[in-house]
Amino acid sequence: MSEQDVPPSPETTERRVCVALIYALVGERLSVYYEHDLWMTRAQGATLATNWLSRSKRSMPMDLRKHLSDLSDNLARQIAEMTSREAGLYLSHEMQESLDTRYQSEIGQSIMVECERIFDEALPL
Repeated sequence: MSEQDVPPSPETTERRVCVALIYALVGERLSVYYEHDLWMTRAQGATLATNWLSRSKRSMPMDLRKHLSDLSDNLARQIAEMTSREAGLYLSHEMQESLDTRYQSEIGQSIMVECERIFDEALPL
């Protein structure tokens, strides 16, 4: 049996979902910020996470959704501090596009790596 034939463990799958959720929330936060000059609240992020999870018939405890919302908020604000409005708009668009697995994005991949890092370094709830 090759490595590709072995199904991922539940922990690996949960980690992937959490990291992907952080990524999606960062993209959405940046989009809202650059288009409306507003930051989403923690609760708005957690609600958006619920909506995103429900599309794939998944759920997650509220505490974890809020934690991931906080992580995404921190990363989105860091990115916004380092980019111009035009670059931020491009970046958020690129992130939205790369949610489609058929779309390959070097920018998206580098932000995904950062999402993995912040998730792995975050203190447990």
